[in-house]
Amino acid sequence: MSDDNDNQRIRKPLGLKRSVDAGEVKQTFSHGRTNKVVVEVKRRRVLGKPGSEAAAPPPPPAPEPVVAAPAPTPAPTPAPRPTRPAPAGETPQERVKRLQLEAEEERLRMGEEARKREDEERQRAEEEERRRAEENRRAEEEAERQRTEVASTPDVAASEAAHAPAEAPVAAEEPATEATAAKAEAVPAARRFTPVERPEPKRPAEVKGKKKEDKRAAPIDEGKDNRRSGKLTVTRALNEDEGRRARSLAALKRAREKERRGQGGPSKPREKQVRDVVVPEAITVSELANRMAEKGADLVKALFNMGMMVTVNQTIDQDTAELLVEEFGHNIQRVSASDVDIDSSEDTDPEETLVPRPPVVTIMGHVDHGKTSLLDALRGTDVVKGEAGGITQHIGAYQITTKDKKKITFLDTPGHAAFTEMRMRGANVTDIVILVVAGDDGLMPQTIEAINHTKAAGVPMIVAITKSDKPEFNPQKIRERLLEHEIVVEAMSGDVQDVEVSAKTGAGLDQLIEAIGLQAELLELKARPDRDAEATVIEAQLDKGRGPVATVLVTRGTLKRGDTFVVGTQSGKVRAIVDDKGNQLKEAGPSMPVEVLGLGGVPSAGDNLTVVENEQRAREVAKYRQEMATEKRTALAPTNFDTMFNTLSSNVIEFPVVVKADVQGSVEAIVNALHNLSNDDIKVRVLNGGVGAITESDVMLAGGSKAPIIGFNVRPNAKARELLKRDNVRMMYYDVIYHLTDAIAKEMIGELGPERIEHVVGRALVKEVFKSGKRDKAAGLLVEEGVIRKGLFARLTRADVIVSATKIASLRRFKDDVDEVRTGLECGVVLEDTNDIKPGDQLEVFSVEERERTL
Repeated sequence: MSDDNDNQRIRKPLGLKRSVDAGEVKQTFSHGRTNKVVVEVKRRRVLGKPGSEAAAPPPPPAPEPVVAAPAPTPAPTPAPRPTRPAPAGETPQERVKRLQLEAEEERLRMGEEARKREDEERQRAEEEERRRAEENRRAEEEAERQRTEVASTPDVAASEAAHAPAEAPVAAEEPATEATAAKAEAVPAARRFTPVERPEPKRPAEVKGKKKEDKRAAPIDEGKDNRRSGKLTVTRALNEDEGRRARSLAALKRAREKERRGQGGPSKPREKQVRDVVVPEAITVSELANRMAEKGADLVKALFNMGMMVTVNQTIDQDTAELLVEEFGHNIQRVSASDVDIDSSEDTDPEETLVPRPPVVTIMGHVDHGKTSLLDALRGTDVVKGEAGGITQHIGAYQITTKDKKKITFLDTPGHAAFTEMRMRGANVTDIVILVVAGDDGLMPQTIEAINHTKAAGVPMIVAITKSDKPEFNPQKIRERLLEHEIVVEAMSGDVQDVEVSAKTGAGLDQLIEAIGLQAELLELKARPDRDAEATVIEAQLDKGRGPVATVLVTRGTLKRGDTFVVGTQSGKVRAIVDDKGNQLKEAGPSMPVEVLGLGGVPSAGDNLTVVENEQRAREVAKYRQEMATEKRTALAPTNFDTMFNTLSSNVIEFPVVVKADVQGSVEAIVNALHNLSNDDIKVRVLNGGVGAITESDVMLAGGSKAPIIGFNVRPNAKARELLKRDNVRMMYYDVIYHLTDAIAKEMIGELGPERIEHVVGRALVKEVFKSGKRDKAAGLLVEEGVIRKGLFARLTRADVIVSATKIASLRRFKDDVDEVRTGLECGVVLEDTNDIKPGDQLEVFSVEERERTL
């Protein structure tokens, strides 16, 4: 009894059950459209008293014959394979081998069982698909049958609809028994498909008839419940417009415009909008029509009236475009191709926006006079040790901070004769020039050249007399020599400052910095920092890891990371800014030398860098400059008949070379030095001069032209080295420029060969011609001048025209062989390879001397 009470007190755990079983059926129609029908079956929930046992449900009645999907049979779980007992006396190796075999057999067995399961699942899926297709077909047939019955018996349907409300209360009065309620709860109703009528296409006649019927009162179908006809359901929202084409935006706009015109009456003509049309030097008719917002056909018609038979795709000039623009009532703005370029010459900053900036100082002078050593002493570094040959061959840019926290920017230029372009570039971007002269050497050619560059640039000069620690130091001699070039120092009552310094001991460095500061105060150097930056390229190179890198000096504005710029024929975006010490910067102000990364290519040294508003503008300017550079490079020089025939008849030997260097300035210096080696006999032809490592294209170019490759501080990559061995191309590596020029000069001399100099030894007159042997002829001569020797070269002339150039094979006098015959004597000679000898001819005998050629 107690057990029964315990069972009654124990309640079932609470939980949520699904009260609605939902299903989805996909219908397929003959026109390729599909429809999804949601079928829901709601079960009634019967609540009983707590503790009372639910009545046992009666056996369910036989359901209607509805094709139901077979319940998927669960896939059989593969039984684990029994393990084999280990044989007695098994070694570890045998045990490992046995376990490997068992694992392999188990893997094969599992794979076979998985394949069988996949086959069974595929078969079940195919049967399910066939069953669904059969159900859809039956649903369509049932829907067609119902439509036919409704169409044939409308009166019956109406009468049933009229009696339906009367029968509803009677049915409601019947009491529902508990067994019926339990049966309804236990056995859900069978799922049925809701048939959907196939939409029939409306014909024009039917549409017109429907419009006429709409004018009359439409009868209300009492047998159909229209209360839910306008209610939006999930099924209708998802499937109502399935397969139907959506209305385009243009159609909606046309409909709204039509409706607006219908409501507002006749629309007024629009007022013509006058536009400012930008017309370049040449433009197509279609492009002009787009800019004017006119129809292309109207422009073609206007051109036909002008007598020009053109189409919309043809190009017209600027004057014709102006006539069209004025005829259609617009304003024209003429532009040319050069307007695309950036011209900052007239862009001046207001005086109130300028702030003081550090001075830019360029150190110039002769090679090996201590320029880099002086700069090292100022910076506290040691750049000289890293330079090949102890000479500067690049232009360097540095910035130092003085003791009074002021900054000075220094540019170090090369002093070798080949680097004239670099020195001139340094003089043009600087504020002050320090002329370095060695106190123990005096004024040299490059010192004089630096003086001329400084005068041409119009910048002030400070003379630094270096090497004051040497015993042969003589500064007074330097001051006197400077008078020859109109430079009067302050010690001789002039206006040019001079300082005696020593980079080795540091003497005079403070006086030099003080002189630079004094000169900068007099110049009042200012720039505007809060604007788009402008800079000058000091040096450019192609780094293997970083790509194209340019050393620039910011002239005005502030260069920031992320700025878009154009420099020369290249454009790019600032990816990184690095100072002379290798530190990453976010921005660089005026007079600051920095390295810029992010260029599209290697620019030329001396190009101006300008920051623009966007990348499109930068590419547009760079493209225009590239076109101009290509046009200038491919333009033919004016010629005439004299130069044409001189070119055709010239026997100048060409010496082709391919030049690759580490920086752009070195390429310029090497190319200029090689061109200076050319003369009337041989000419250097530079096939390609570029920056960066030697690549496969350079090797192929040199191999096709049989030219050597000159590598200045660069080396070939791996693929280029393989091509060098395969094509047998000669490589010439150098790191000092005068070694390069000496070697190329010797190569050119070897290409020309030794110089041949002729010395006339004697002349003779042919008196008579005799036979000598079967084929040769002997000439009887009278020596008129000099000496006739055996074995010398001879030139036979007739009426001052050379008949043949030959050699004396035999020389006789009175039947005796002799070596030479002097003036006034007669002799007989036999000439090699010629028998065209006549009395009265002149024989000129000469010797040839070979000398080593010089350029």
